[in-house]
Amino acid sequence: MTRVFAGARSAPEDTGNQPSGSAGISRGGATWLVLAVATVGLASLSAQTQTIPRTADGKPNLSGIWQAVNSAVWDIQDHSAANGAPAGQGVVEGNELPYLPTAMAKRKENLQNRLTRDTERDCLLPGVPRITYMPFPFQIVQTPKEVALLYEYAHAARHVYMDTPHLADGITWWMGDSRGRWEGDTLVVDVNNFNDKTWFDRSGNFHSDALHVIERYTLIDKDHIYYEATIEDPKVFSRPWKMSMPLYRRIDKSMQLLDYECYAFDDYVDHGNGPGRN
Repeated sequence: MTRVFAGARSAPEDTGNQPSGSAGISRGGATWLVLAVATVGLASLSAQTQTIPRTADGKPNLSGIWQAVNSAVWDIQDHSAANGAPAGQGVVEGNELPYLPTAMAKRKENLQNRLTRDTERDCLLPGVPRITYMPFPFQIVQTPKEVALLYEYAHAARHVYMDTPHLADGITWWMGDSRGRWEGDTLVVDVNNFNDKTWFDRSGNFHSDALHVIERYTLIDKDHIYYEATIEDPKVFSRPWKMSMPLYRRIDKSMQLLDYECYAFDDYVDHGNGPGRN
């Protein structure tokens, strides 16, 4: 297991006199140019939508092995390099987490005590959305009634039941309760009923048991998914916020999920956060 914690100028006044030749363009010509570019863009998007792989029922086929390629596991915001941890650009939109004042104090405390408080170090399940950008591949197996997400990390698994309601409140899980639906060509996964033990990264960014995550998986071509996760937690944040990233299909020859049972390693240490994998 990895041991790393760690302008634009204003337009000139239109005098009605345009330079000749290629040095200038009329206002009408500019309008036609914009329209032409927009038309080409829409045509390209339409063609792209038509050429993505689809299942027998016409839905985008997300099945395959995927992986995020970023450094969000260390810190979901912009961060500099540290000993054993790469620098990285954040995945949070606007690079701002809207912590409530008391929650910000806890986040700072978590950062100072990350070597013992982060339950990933005890090989416990990392939660959602963190499991998506762990540095390991995961597999999507898609059927009309259920989408399974199988992770190399600790052989974790999520079952996304389609078009069904959540279970009653009061039951909590490390990975939450996932329910799916299609909005056009986007798979939307609504996740709730979390415990409060997981973090978003190794830098102490955390949530409470009121966490609600809405994931969106959009196949933009056959080898790329655009992933978004909207986070709501009124106990910790003053407003919802969003993270996003591309997911890349692993096209390696004979690609398959292997094993990463972190609690079986010689250097595994229980820091008192739990009994290991749960």
